[in-house]
Order: sequence, then structure tokens, then C-alpha cells
Amino acid sequence: MQNYQLVLASTSPFRQQLLNKLDIPFVTAQPDCDETPLQNESPETLVQRLANLKARSCIVDKPSLIIGSDQVCVIDGHIVGKPHTKQKAIEQLMSQSGKPITFYTGLALYNSRTQESQITLDTFTVHFRRLTPSMVEKYVEKELPLNCAGSFKSEGLGIALFEKLEGDDPNTLVGLPLIKLTRLLENEGFPVL
Repeated sequence: MQNYQLVLASTSPFRQQLLNKLDIPFVTAQPDCDETPLQNESPETLVQRLANLKARSCIVDKPSLIIGSDQVCVIDGHIVGKPHTKQKAIEQLMSQSGKPITFYTGLALYNSRTQESQITLDTFTVHFRRLTPSMVEKYVEKELPLNCAGSFKSEGLGIALFEKLEGDDPNTLVGLPLIKLTRLLENEGFPVL
């Protein structure tokens, strides 16, 4: 294994908690990139492009493997962002009632020594129960998911909103596909086990 430091290009406490599961030392860095979608850019292309831009935007002082990740929620074919207000969260959740929504998560691992990136995509679908306004209002009041795309936290009480979940890696839904990340790290000679 070459002597690399592992860097998470994110200040998200959720992504940091996920990466801690792998029990390997890492540091965090704040990415600096424009996250505006390009005209006619698909959600899949957007998250892969942004994951790579985030990883490459971090300035490091020694050879590093830099992890970038980006996620969007798609409802009825439209990208949905973070609600930021209780009212918007309630509206988002009511619009998801009884529907499947898809999360696209882009993952990039940038090697600062070789200046090459491995980029991949993971998809996760959440099937919502039929929700009542009372259920949604109680949920939003209890969990305040104002900084979460889709207006819920699957790792918390949000699980009560779902009929079923479909995907290869439940960590993807929170924002960092650890199964795919493990493989990307191994490709760089940085085994987790």
C-alpha cells in the first residue's frame, strides 16, 4: 500500500459518520466548486460530475486519495433539493406520498499523485407509504429534515414514512456508497481489510 492520506471532500456530518464505519483514518476538506446543473444535464451525469469536481477541488499538501460524493433526489422526473423550511419539507413529503422516488449518488476517488479519478454511480429507490398531512407534519416537527434532499432522514424516524427500500447499499441513501467506495480504494492499493 502506498503512503496516502485519505481525504473526505465534504463537511457533511452524515458522510463523516458513514466513512467512520470503515474504521480507517481520514481528514475532511471543504470542496469548492459550482454545483449548478448544466443545461439538459441528467441527474446521473450531474452527480458524477459534481462528485469528481468536489474531490479535485480540495487542495492537499501530501499524496492523497480524495473522496467526493454528490446526491440528488428525483421525484416525478424532477430534481428536488433540500427544503430549508418546514413548509417546503411538508410540501415535498406530501408530493412523495404513495410514490417511488430515486436517489442518484455520484462517487469519485481522486488520486492526487496520479491526478486520475475513478468515478461511479449508485442508485437507490425509496417507496413511500400513503402519507396523511398529520403524519407529515408530526414527522417534520420531530425530525426537522430541512437540510436533507427529499425532506427525510432514513437513518432516523424517516424510516416510518416508507413502504420499502430498493438498492444495493443502504449507505447510499444517506450519501456515501461504502460498498463501491471500498472497491475504489482497493483499486488504488488501499485495502479496507
